[in-house]
Amino acid sequence: MPNTARKLNFLIEESVCRDMERLIPAGKRSRVVNEALRKELELLRRQAAVEQLLASAPGQGGYSQSAILELLARDRVSHG
Repeated sequence: MPNTARKLNFLIEESVCRDMERLIPAGKRSRVVNEALRKELELLRRQAAVEQLLASAPGQGGYSQSAILELLARDRVSHG
């Protein structure tokens, strides 16, 4: 299934916009912004998952923080 695109209307800080215009050619900006958002959303999903794991069944075989960090490190390597 092909990826579809939507046009969104939101604001970007002036300094960020200037840097983007200076550093990224016009035909590549959407791709760069999409990739940056994808990475940020993945980070937010991982943070939410860690919070859920830490809150789930404390004292009843739940995950320790060190176990979660080890699993996340393996996940990051696999998505390298």
